[in-house]
Amino acid sequence: MNKNELISSIAGATGLTKTDSAKALDALIAAVTKTLKSGKEVRLVGFGTFGVSKRAATTGRNPRTGAAIKIPARKVAKFKPGKTLQEAVNK
Repeated sequence: MNKNELISSIAGATGLTKTDSAKALDALIAAVTKTLKSGKEVRLVGFGTFGVSKRAATTGRNPRTGAAIKIPARKVAKFKPGKTLQEAVNK
């Protein structure tokens, strides 16, 4: 499912127009992004938790040349599914 299909699904389930559904989805994405950028997590009970974790700097290898390369430390977004979502997927 892509973003347009998700917007159509939201519109069909809620009775909102596609424009209003797109605005709602964009607002959700913006709110989650802003919260993750501030280092906090977003918990949606039954769905899951969006969070940020830190990856340490490491040394990797270029597969073509075999030369060592430095991979810098960085923050990465993560998602941990909630129990309800996990059970629904596994039924």
